Amino acid sequence: MSATSSHAYGIGLIALIIGMSATVVFYTSFYLPESLAKPSVDEHILHPEKVLLIEIVPGAVIEGNENYVPNKAEVLLTINNHVTWQNNDDTAHTVTPDHRHSDGYSGDFGSTGVLKPGDTYEFLFTEPQEVHYHCQPHPWMTGSITVEVSRF
Repeated sequence: MSATSSHAYGIGLIALIIGMSATVVFYTSFYLPESLAKPSVDEHILHPEKVLLIEIVPGAVIEGNENYVPNKAEVLLTINNHVTWQNNDDTAHTVTPDHRHSDGYSGDFGSTGVLKPGDTYEFLFTEPQEVHYHCQPHPWMTGSITVEVSRF
């Protein structure tokens, strides 16, 4: 191998290393933090006037009984968009979306695991949306929540 080709190989290798380093620096310094950043949300939406309580009533596990009360909740941003599900039943339940659902600020909707008797699950809605949900072990237990923008 001649001296000229080995120098060209070395220069090419150094250029490749510099290029890869620049790519890694750009990705970790600019792209990654930007993609993981939470959107800017108004303080009134982040701290609503009151919390909406949805109760899983005693006997909800029995098919045909009331389950989530209110069952078709309506929520207004800045008024009651912080929602709490409370399990008042003697059986464990879940709050599971019918289809994967995510809020831009709060992330994925749905309880992580079961809500044992007395447990609660909280979620802060920050954008208008409609979510249909159910209890994973008891699929007849269904509910929905409609989030709308407050007019005032």
